[in-house]
Amino acid sequence: MTDAVAQLLGDRSTPAGVDRLRRLFEAVRDFDRFTADNDPYGEHDFGRFELFGEALYWKIDYYDRACGGASPDATNPDVTCRILTIMRVRDY
Repeated sequence: MTDAVAQLLGDRSTPAGVDRLRRLFEAVRDFDRFTADNDPYGEHDFGRFELFGEALYWKIDYYDRACGGASPDATNPDVTCRILTIMRVRDY
């Protein structure tokens, strides 16, 4: 997540901060509003949602295991490192 999203969560060492982190990851996990327009390749690797009064994007990128470039086969976990980024829409 970006620094701006981390600031939205507040202090993650407190119960309130942990709860906000849980809600953030649940929003990404439960995202199911994929359409032909926002998911043309059916990869389910990007979404936009509202939480904590902010519009947020999430994106999954697929890198090689060294995270030095694109994965040679994004479907193969033996050669792929998946990176989740969560950011505010207004910071894009």
